[in-house]
Amino acid sequence: MANHQVHIVGGGLAGSEAAWQLAEAGVRVRLSEMRGSGEVTPAHQTDGLAELVCSNSFRSDDAESNAVGLLHAEMRSLGSIIMAQGDEHRVPAGSALAVDRDGFSAGVTARLAAHPNIEIVRERIDTLPSEGLTIVATGPLTAATLAASVAGATGSDHLAFFDAIAPIVHRDSIDFDTAWFQSRWNKGDGKDYINCPMDRDQYAAFHQGLLDGEKTEFKDWERDTPYFEGCMPIEVMAERGFDTLRFGPMKPVGLDDPRTGRWPHAVVQLRQDNKDGTLWNMVGFQTKLKHAEQVRLFRTIPGLENAEFARLGGLHRNTFIQSPILLDRTLRLKSAPHIRFAGQITGCEGYVESAAIGLLAGRFAAAELARADLPPPPRETALGALLSHITGEAEVETYQPMNVNFGLFPPIPGRTRKADRKKLYTARAREALAGWTANRPTRPADSRAEPEHAA
Repeated sequence: MANHQVHIVGGGLAGSEAAWQLAEAGVRVRLSEMRGSGEVTPAHQTDGLAELVCSNSFRSDDAESNAVGLLHAEMRSLGSIIMAQGDEHRVPAGSALAVDRDGFSAGVTARLAAHPNIEIVRERIDTLPSEGLTIVATGPLTAATLAASVAGATGSDHLAFFDAIAPIVHRDSIDFDTAWFQSRWNKGDGKDYINCPMDRDQYAAFHQGLLDGEKTEFKDWERDTPYFEGCMPIEVMAERGFDTLRFGPMKPVGLDDPRTGRWPHAVVQLRQDNKDGTLWNMVGFQTKLKHAEQVRLFRTIPGLENAEFARLGGLHRNTFIQSPILLDRTLRLKSAPHIRFAGQITGCEGYVESAAIGLLAGRFAAAELARADLPPPPRETALGALLSHITGEAEVETYQPMNVNFGLFPPIPGRTRKADRKKLYTARAREALAGWTANRPTRPADSRAEPEHAA
């Protein structure tokens, strides 16, 4: 495709969503993705677009009382390809939206490749373009050469944190004489998770094994990089105290061991990872233990004594920029406004949040091409709250990756019951989004119009 109007760098969730939004608006897009050109990353395993490298969960799909569920609903209303393919490749996960990761990535890739306004090019981009509308959505694993270019353009050092990957187990290697199916408090259909129980002695031995286990060594430049709290390696959680895991990923509440009729001392949960139900990931078990150590230690978990692993846990370095001082309200780089940033490189955290910022970047770029005014979504919406956090509401000195949550929303005025607050947030958000979408600009007949600074 010649004469593209917008160049997107990065084919993850944000880049894929941005490309879709632009293409559907009649804009010609060049989507550059380095995987497939002979380049690899420390975390990806395929060259598929929108590959999920950590969990397969988009988290809660409850749009009435959960901020990420509300974000799901808002993105669906705006024609999100990520949400459409997530729904198409959904697997059981109670009230959460979890997907068959391979089917999901293949679906996104196929839809983008078939779109007449999208050209997918397998290439590595080493420097930020000096002209032409560009969206940088290279994610937390931005290649070192491009990261250096970003650092130079922003005038400040880029920030980084570690993110870890949870292991995946073959279902037929789990011992169901010990393990059982049950959702916490029997939510959903009541059987969306596999549970492996531990008594106190077993838990104590496992906790000590996490502390003693051989772990991945850091390079000198990685040693002072902080972890993101929402994706903390399990052995790091174990270091925080003996019972920390029992109040986190291994909490036993709401789970009745059918052998005893009581809650175990601790529980390891596994969540379905593919549509066929043959693969299950260990919930909250992100880890930097060495692979051999993982196999040895995780096979001490009751029910997983003969576990076969489709994937072991891992660790990778994530990069993000100081968006609150670097980006304007439409995600443009203040020092080079022909460039927008989208996705996790902006400092949002989570699959859906990354795609949501890609969605907004695509819509802002389409409006700019059409010489139309598209104001940011109201902060009362999930989209607007997340965008506001990234582009100005957060404290620069303490800026860290953030999932969408009701703490980012403007407070509900007046006195309200705590039990009613979440539904008040969601009702207000729906009304605000309806007003924003009703007034958004209409694309003119000539969609080839270029802004003055575009190439």
